[in-house]
This record gives sequence, structure tokens and C-alpha cells, in this order.
Amino acid sequence: MKIGDLQAFDAVARTLSFAEAGRLLGRSHPSVFASLGRLEARLGLELLDRRGYRSKLTQAGEKFHLHVQHALHELGSLVEIAEELRSGREPRLTVVLGDLSRRKIVLGLLAQFFSDRPGTQLNLDFEAISGPSERVRTGTADLAIHRVNDGDLELEVLPLERVRLIPVAAVGFFDVSPDRLSVDILRSRAQCVIRDTASEAGQNFFLVDGAPRCTVPDHDMKKELILQGLAWGHLPGFMVAQELRDGTLIDIGCDILPGRTETIGLMRRRGTHRGPVAEELWNAFKALPIAVGTDV
Repeated sequence: MKIGDLQAFDAVARTLSFAEAGRLLGRSHPSVFASLGRLEARLGLELLDRRGYRSKLTQAGEKFHLHVQHALHELGSLVEIAEELRSGREPRLTVVLGDLSRRKIVLGLLAQFFSDRPGTQLNLDFEAISGPSERVRTGTADLAIHRVNDGDLELEVLPLERVRLIPVAAVGFFDVSPDRLSVDILRSRAQCVIRDTASEAGQNFFLVDGAPRCTVPDHDMKKELILQGLAWGHLPGFMVAQELRDGTLIDIGCDILPGRTETIGLMRRRGTHRGPVAEELWNAFKALPIAVGTDV
């Protein structure tokens, strides 16, 4: 089957007029008529019923047209992909979201960014704790969004925001007020922590030695456990602001649980070759609305 014949059939199917289809395609009426006849002969199907005053698609024509529309759409995407490849743009990029990234904002940016670049496939992964930086260091990810360390000489970082990690618990989880919490009391109640996805997990944040633990994959699950009164733990301020205001959760920060403020940003490995799409994505993150201020 020739592409021109499929395009002619699509135009005729949409307009039910050889003359109008010709105008859409910039071709003559006889040329479009010949294309459709050639396609029908090639398929052994009657696609257009020409017996009435006005032509109409046959049942086979209607079904075949749905597939033709999809094929022509895919063909257009292939042309765009070929143009991307000719320009030297990357066929794929791997981006890792860390457990502290603002998923809705970041995913929205990625969706819009890659919709404008059909020649580059997005491979998106989720990692926690030290997993994101490990992926970038080992070269299995091009970029990662997570807590960053300006002192890490292997990684180039783009700070986006400061996020406050707040120790919280459900109302009534502890029998004493936060200012009367002790290490012994903390050891008597379950602490919820996130599982480190790095192959060589070595970072332990806020762990209370000797306390029973609930281990979860991300902050969403962690928040739910804490809301249900199954454990206490640290959560980013942007995730618990409403619950702290309405009293569903309480801030249990005290001398022994001071909380912590982390810098969240974009990271990439130094000294590696980067294509134009990776560079464009880095610059797109610079314009994110979260790239200012400190979370509370």
C-alpha cells in the first residue's frame, strides 16, 4: 500500500467528496479517484459505496478508516522522530524522582516537556533516600530530583527549594506533650521510615535506636500510617501543612526531635556528555515555580 493512497482514502472518508479531498491534499480529482481505486484493488475490499447521489463509506470502509487514521498519525510521529534523530537529539532520557520531590509539579513539567519532543522517550523511575544520587553516579540515570549535597564533587546540582522535614504524629499517639518526650518514650512506640532503594544503603535519617519500625516505600504510605496512628515519623512540610492546621496531625518537634531542612534539587553527573534534550530539560527546571523560597 502506498502512503499517498492511504492519505487519499482518509481525505475522502472525512469529506465524502473526491473534489474536496483533492483540495485538502493539493491533488486533482482524478488523482484522488485513482488512488482510492488502487487501494481497493490492493485490499480486495470496497471501501466506498459510490452508488448513491453522495458517496459513503461501506461498513468495511468505516472500520478500515479507523486503522488508517491511527497509521497516518503514527507515520507523522515517525517523521518527527526522524527529524529529532537527524538533529542529534537523544532517543531517550532516564529521569529519577526521589521520595522528596513534588510529584504533581514535576510530572506536569515532564509531561509537557516530552510531549513537545516526540523523538525522545522518557524513562521515569522512582527511588528513595540515597537511591536517586546512586543512579546518577552510576550512569543509570541522566537526571534525578531529590535532596542534594553541594559538597558532592561528582554531581552538578541545581537547587530548587528548601523543604522542612517535620516530626509528626497523630493526635493521642503519645501520652505526653512534645516537650516531655524522651528517648525512652520514643523507643516504646513505632517509628515509620522509608526504605532506602540504593544497592548499598548507608544513609539512616532520624532513626531512633531500639525503636520498633514500620518500613514503607514512600512518603505517601508513610503519611497514611501516621494518620492511622500506627507510627510517628518525619514528613515534608508541604505534605502535612493542612493536617497540622486542622489538628489531624501534631508537630512533635522538640530538643531531641528538632526536624531538619533539606535542599531539594536536580542533579546530574559531572564530566559526562549531554545531548541537547537533557540540557533543555535542565533549563526547564530552572523556571519551575518551586525554585524559590523555603517550604514550611
